[in-house]
Amino acid sequence: MFIVNDICYAGELKKGIKVTEVKPLRGGILLVTFSTGEKRLFDTTLLKGAAFAPLAKEEIVNHPVLFHGVITWNNGEIDIAPETVYRESYAYEGEAV
Repeated sequence: MFIVNDICYAGELKKGIKVTEVKPLRGGILLVTFSTGEKRLFDTTLLKGAAFAPLAKEEIVNHPVLFHGVITWNNGEIDIAPETVYRESYAYEGEAV
């Protein structure tokens, strides 16, 4: 069992989790598929600090690239750990987009 954002989930958050697919949606939201098969929504606008400032530009945030299971942008200058993406995202309950 593990807890994320005060929600208790069955099972364990696996170390070594990877992103297998990422699709930009509107407003800096990403639909992320993990190696567990889960689809989750991640809000890039919540990323703070100078390193993430370029993500305010649509032409950058809307062009993520996966590199060995890690989401990157801007030719690899910006990245975020898949564990962080998982922990800071929320379950996606919608239909495939």
